[in-house]
This record gives sequence, C-alpha cells and structure tokens, in this order.
Amino acid sequence: MKRYRLYVDESGDHAYRELEEPARRYLCLLGLFVEVETYRMDFHPALENLKQTHFPHSPDEPVILHRKELVNCRGPFGRLKDPENEERFNGDLLEFLARQEYKLIGVTIDKKTHIERYGDAAYHPYHYCLAALLERYCGFLNFYNAQGDVLAERRGGSEDVQLKEAYRTLFRTGTYFHRPDSFQQALTSREVKVKPKSANIAGLQVADLLAYPVKQEILMDEGRISDPGGIFGKDICRVITTKYNRQIYQDRVQGYGKVFLV
Repeated sequence: MKRYRLYVDESGDHAYRELEEPARRYLCLLGLFVEVETYRMDFHPALENLKQTHFPHSPDEPVILHRKELVNCRGPFGRLKDPENEERFNGDLLEFLARQEYKLIGVTIDKKTHIERYGDAAYHPYHYCLAALLERYCGFLNFYNAQGDVLAERRGGSEDVQLKEAYRTLFRTGTYFHRPDSFQQALTSREVKVKPKSANIAGLQVADLLAYPVKQEILMDEGRISDPGGIFGKDICRVITTKYNRQIYQDRVQGYGKVFLV
C-alpha cells in the first residue's frame, strides 16, 4: 500500500472583511501531495539542490523559499535582482516543477458571494476549503487503495487550534457528501500535522510558491479575472497543468484538481 502526504498552504486569508478588494475577496487552499518514498528520494533532495545552486548556504541555516520574499528579492533572494541570475533560477524552478512527481488540488472560495448568500450560516472559509480539499485527496487515496496524512503550515495559536478541531470533525463525522469511513480508511492519522515554514519542509515551500498562481488561474477559468498576472506565473501554470488531480475516466480537472466554491 502506497503512502502519501498532503502539504497545505494558502493564498489569501479567511476573514470576512474588505471583500470589495479582489485581493481580499478570494481565498485559495492549495494541496500538494507526494508519495512518501518519491518525496524522500527525489522531491526533497532536488529542491535542496536547487536552493544550494542558486542561493548557497550552510545546511545549518537553510534558505526557505517564500513567494513574497522571492518576488521582492529580499534576504538571500537579493541575487535575483541580477536579470541573469533570475533567468537561471526561473528556468531551473520550472524544470523542477515539470519533472517532479506530485499531484495538485486547488480550492478557491469567493468569500463575498458566500457571506452574502448564507449570512450567519456561512462556513469558515478556510475550513470549508479544507473539507473540499480533503474530500478529493481521500477520494484519490481510496481509489488507488492508498493511505496518507496531512501537513499544513502553522498559521498562529488560535487558528491552529481551530484547524485541528476542523480536521478532527471531518475525520470523525465526514461531510454532507462523504461518510466518515471514506476519511478514516484513507487517512493514517486523526490529527493534522502543523509545522512552521522555517522547518524547511520542501512540500510546504513548493505549495507556497504555487498557491497564488493556481488561485489566479482558477479565477480566470471562472471568468472572475481577465488575466492571471505576470509572465512567470503563467509559465508556472503551463508546466503544472499535468499535475492536477483528475477524474480518472474522463480526465476532468474541474471539480477534482480545480475547485471553485461560492
């Protein structure tokens, strides 16, 4: 039986405020899952090699890839202010994303439409996205007779407590669409694992890099925006297009690898 781990990061926040601003209106939860031996033997070492090649550092003080710092060329990423360095790094990152074996599920919610539609009965956006994400992750695991667990980025004291409770509830009671045994037979732990980005976890770092471009592509697919943004974000979306979770018989991505909630 194969074992997988799902790494979870987000683009946007869960708050129902300032929803007229597009940057605040949408939350995307990005799940990246990898078979554990593939991760150990290839995915993690390849990312460490990529970082050492472009941002040489002591293993005792690892460089942590973070999209905002990369975009703004802060800290060790100041090297990217040189156009040649940036071009080489971008090319190697795209090659890494294209070559590695992993699956993606992006779940984006329109918080403005959701709160206007349901009012006080509206779901917590992060937890709603998490439920949709785990339904599809467990669907994949059950279809292939595999099992896995979940590792999310640490978000803060009370938020982590709420996340753990939301996960426990899913594990214990299931969702409207899926019975609890569909979660319990797929997941190896009744607890979600939570780690900070500083723990140098390759899966969380790659999920962080992909969450924003995946959100933008989903919004464009849904007609919410006319252009997903910069050229490099489009390049990322191009190389990861085969990585999305799909309906096995119809090869359909919508509803399986890309999910839009209102």
